[in-house]
Amino acid sequence: MTFAVQVKVMPLKELLDPQGKAVMGGLGNLGLQAIQDVRIGKNISLQVEANSADEARAIAEQAAKKLLANPVMEQFEISVN
Repeated sequence: MTFAVQVKVMPLKELLDPQGKAVMGGLGNLGLQAIQDVRIGKNISLQVEANSADEARAIAEQAAKKLLANPVMEQFEISVN
């Protein structure tokens, strides 16, 4: 079976997000002061061939740990559809 897997990668909350801060400044310049914080991350879509959703999740987790996310600076979440 083929599973659609989403891997959401975000900077760790403890770390400064320079890209998010730059976007935050731009939003302020556009008059959008109601937005309190911006964090920029990555959304990665995978098509995973596996026997079960759990196996697809495990494969995606390996990919995230080994390549898609930097554990020193980023965290990730996986959802299987």
